[in-house]
Amino acid sequence: MILIASDHAGFALKQHLVAFLANLGHEVRDLGVESERSVDYPDFAHRLAAAISAGDADHGILICGTGLGMSMTANRHPGIRAAVCHDAYTAEMARRHNDANVLCMGGRVTGPAIAEQMVAIFLATPFEGGRHRRRVGKIELERDGEGS
Repeated sequence: MILIASDHAGFALKQHLVAFLANLGHEVRDLGVESERSVDYPDFAHRLAAAISAGDADHGILICGTGLGMSMTANRHPGIRAAVCHDAYTAEMARRHNDANVLCMGGRVTGPAIAEQMVAIFLATPFEGGRHRRRVGKIELERDGEGS
């Protein structure tokens, strides 16, 4: 299952990607928004990140105007590694080297064809592990503020 959410600025691209993912055979759960009416992006980023943290899905996609606000919000949740990507290369490296579990993008800066390419690569690329596993393990902070 793939979770997806957006704010008003990402609504059109989200709708496009929901159809794209369904055509690829993925089960998709759309967590909002339902229109281009102005909303607060953190509400939707928190909803998706909490669901992934709870184990409801392994991967999610968040879309706002630039992808930046969504990633900042989602990354506040334990176990979330939300990456703003702009092209196929950044989407691949987010998965391969950083084990990103949330793909963030900007509806105002990313066209549908590039978004499709990023989503397909993000979902198909495995985490490389090895030296990257140690580095990813240092991302989460323990309660005392030290890396794990």
